[in-house]
Amino acid sequence: MDANEWSAPFGELARQTMTSPELERYFSIPITKARAQIILQQLSLYVRHRRDCWAYVSGNTPVLAVKQKILGHEYEEVIRDQHSEHGHLDLIIRQGRCIGLSADDILNAKPIPSTTATLYAWGWMCKKKHWLEGLAAMTMTEWNQDDRLLGDLGGGHAYRMGQRWVEQLGLTWDDLPNWKAHREADKGHVDMFLPVWEEFGKDENEKMILQAAKESEELYRVYQMGLADAMQGLA
Repeated sequence: MDANEWSAPFGELARQTMTSPELERYFSIPITKARAQIILQQLSLYVRHRRDCWAYVSGNTPVLAVKQKILGHEYEEVIRDQHSEHGHLDLIIRQGRCIGLSADDILNAKPIPSTTATLYAWGWMCKKKHWLEGLAAMTMTEWNQDDRLLGDLGGGHAYRMGQRWVEQLGLTWDDLPNWKAHREADKGHVDMFLPVWEEFGKDENEKMILQAAKESEELYRVYQMGLADAMQGLA
């Protein structure tokens, strides 16, 4: 498959995830301040853990050009890009202020059990499996943010959840720098690795990449299902 053809199976996996019973339940729960807080605190753990995962994939790949792509991706996430001069964790901290979370509340967040389990699983995939599988696991979840792909389904995760915060908490998009940034940032990250699949995703590698992407989406559903359970336990 060429780069454009690789978009089809990744896109289909994202569409299946975003219309799954787990995600439909997650998006159906009314947003309160307490529920918004747990979403953002667990997200901060997810985001920080991904920095380790991307580093594992970079360490495992022998291909310099792929390492360079990963370093470019991580520079934007950790150091700076057009959305933040301090990395994307800063976006979460800034967004937390509008729902009563301090920086310490974000930085010292404790994982709920489903977050612990899924982060362990992603970490294992990225550290112990073939680098193509780790890369597929990481980039796949970014497709869940792509409004270009998911617009007819209500948009990607950042847009759908951000809009719920606007409508149900009386906030504006300017109050939501993390959701606002990831409506745009992950589009570029989705496109970034398509040439890698074209070059290396041949023969048996194609099946391996798509299986890892599928497994990563299954973990994403478990992560969001755990959040839905936790949200329902809060007023």
